[in-house]
Amino acid sequence: MKLNWSDSREIAILLEEKFPEKDNVNLRFTDLHSWILELDEFEDVPENSNEKILEAIQMAWIDERD
Repeated sequence: MKLNWSDSREIAILLEEKFPEKDNVNLRFTDLHSWILELDEFEDVPENSNEKILEAIQMAWIDERD
């Protein structure tokens, strides 16, 4: 399964699996961006992200952890 920036729910699930110890509430978007790029399933262009996309992924990740 190859993911891109619009797959916020799927990215959130993988982030929770790979980084369960990370504080997903108080994070910097630069860190979140890096963690997403570390996911093996992620293959989108790094420069195609923006604050709105990263915020959606963060919210999905918070929801996933709850």
